[in-house]
Amino acid sequence: MTTVAIRPANHRFRQPWYRILYVQVLIALGVFIGFSYPDLGKELKPLGDGFIALIKMMIATVIFCTVVHGISSMGDLKRVGRVGLKALIYFEAVSTVALAVGLIVGEILKPGAGFNIDPSTIDPKSVAMVLSFEASSSMKRRAP
Repeated sequence: MTTVAIRPANHRFRQPWYRILYVQVLIALGVFIGFSYPDLGKELKPLGDGFIALIKMMIATVIFCTVVHGISSMGDLKRVGRVGLKALIYFEAVSTVALAVGLIVGEILKPGAGFNIDPSTIDPKSVAMVLSFEASSSMKRRAP
């Protein structure tokens, strides 16, 4: 006699987010508005900025919960130490490789080489104005 696996009645197949119709409609609507009515798209910028702020706000919480859950589900402290050591070594190795790749690409492509700007001709007041504007706008973005 063979056994047959029976799927529970409440099990539901989940589609990927890009296969869901309303997601496709919303993406198409955003592209249409941005292409056909660029001024309206600019007026909707606060919605996009708010969405990005919400995502940024959730990132730290999700990472913290993931790490806490991973450590608490391990049980054995020796195993936690081994995993932590492996993670530290992996982090250092990948960071070193990323730094090396960045330095090599910077030396090969030489970004900013074609600007030919003389630093003595730059007005310090205009730079201070831009920096103060950026600081104030970044503080506004961080405010709830």
